[in-house]
Amino acid sequence: MKPLVRISCRQSLAVSLAALTVFSGLITTPATAGGGDVAAGVLGGLAVGALAGSAAAQPRYYAPYYAPAPVYVPGPRCWLEHERAWDGYGYVIQRVRVCE
Repeated sequence: MKPLVRISCRQSLAVSLAALTVFSGLITTPATAGGGDVAAGVLGGLAVGALAGSAAAQPRYYAPYYAPAPVYVPGPRCWLEHERAWDGYGYVIQRVRVCE
């Protein structure tokens, strides 16, 4: 049993472009130099070449961005104090949070 052959995306793109080039060369008709046919062919070839070149080019990876470390600011210092308060019936001792 044959092992499975893995083909990368780049290899399949190169093979398909090579096949397209060979087969398009087989079915072309002779061009005449009248009415801008040659200029259109040259511009079309340049456009297809630019597309194929940009598709086959390696992706450019940029340096990773590292965010600066977070700065932790301590909150206010708080504590509990006992305070006398009137509740309508008499004085009671309540705990009250006091912060600087």
